[in-house]
Amino acid sequence: MRALRVKFETKHYYWTYDMRRIKVAFFAEILTADFDGASRTMFQLIDRIDKTRFDFLFICGVGPDYIMGFPTFKVPVISLPINTNYTMALPLLARKRLKIRIKDFAPQVVHIATPSLLGAFALKYANKRNIPVISIYHTHFISYIDYYFKHAPFLIGKVKQTIAGTQKAFYNHCDNLYVPAESIRKSLNEMGVEDSRITIWKRGIDTNLFSPKHRDTQLMEKLTGNTLPTIIFASRLVWEKNIETLFKIYKRVQESDLQVNFMIAGDGIGIKACKDKMKNAIFTGKVNHETLAILYASSNLFLFTSISETYGNVVLEAMASGLPCVIADGGGSADFIEQGVNGFKCKPTNEEDYFARITQLLSDGSMRDKFIDEGLSYSKKLSWEQLAQYYFNDLERLSSGLELTPGLSKI
Repeated sequence: MRALRVKFETKHYYWTYDMRRIKVAFFAEILTADFDGASRTMFQLIDRIDKTRFDFLFICGVGPDYIMGFPTFKVPVISLPINTNYTMALPLLARKRLKIRIKDFAPQVVHIATPSLLGAFALKYANKRNIPVISIYHTHFISYIDYYFKHAPFLIGKVKQTIAGTQKAFYNHCDNLYVPAESIRKSLNEMGVEDSRITIWKRGIDTNLFSPKHRDTQLMEKLTGNTLPTIIFASRLVWEKNIETLFKIYKRVQESDLQVNFMIAGDGIGIKACKDKMKNAIFTGKVNHETLAILYASSNLFLFTSISETYGNVVLEAMASGLPCVIADGGGSADFIEQGVNGFKCKPTNEEDYFARITQLLSDGSMRDKFIDEGLSYSKKLSWEQLAQYYFNDLERLSSGLELTPGLSKI
């Protein structure tokens, strides 16, 4: 069957485009739905692939044999010593087979999730063959260094410098990099990543799933054993989420006259320390999105201390669920909050600042209602359907040799 060929003409471009399916090689360390925030973002796109427009090959360390009917090529992995829940793919252990598989597939665009060993392999392969590369910035690694090297502070500056150099070298060889927030864009610019390669591409929210309509006061009373207001913290329980400040806030509340419940939704390597430091808190463990949506909607206030977020999905989820938010003033999640308009941002490690804002919100009903209304309005503007369409349209433009509009903000 002959391929349909169509001519396109714009002010600056004139080209002939083959209407057969566009081939995309998609590289990611872990391709397990709901594994973490990065995985959830990737699957919001993967689940919307139009098979009449695109043909995907997934290359990963961990994942199923097929995704949306497309095959995966799995690369040998090792577990990371810092967090054994995560693995790193080692493409050199499958280099020959991997190159043959990619060559047979003949991708027109390469998508790289992470600047890892697998990502570096993909970037080198694509650059050598002039295949355009798109990447989504999922993890702001440099923000983790203060936590992982807190016992060796003399190394922090050097390690950050090394990471900045690595990020610059990697992303300046990508054709387009989606970042979720202006603060992340600024940080990458400071590392030396060229602004012309960066596009603001926020994350979407399912406002049917995360909604005040899921409020269940009976469930909350059953979990807490009382009818007191509930402060919820939802996150992986790892040190880079600034959970040491969470401990201090909890202690400050416990020493005050404020009568509230603390609920911690999540799991991770810091779980034992959390239970030791917050003995009266309610720990739900890791929960699925449906359960988390009910917990959000049934709580009274969302607390978030992390300053290492690239985006901070949980803050947006809480806002969409009708929760006023008190969060750290740092990282991508801070971009959601307009101080005093739809929430409060606090000095990241100052428990007194958080305590004052928590007290203010719980005692001022009109302010709480205002924050709730503003948060609901903000979250409704972010549509996964629209964001996914931007992505797929950009894949088409990249495959046809068109340059993308530099610096464009998509939502």
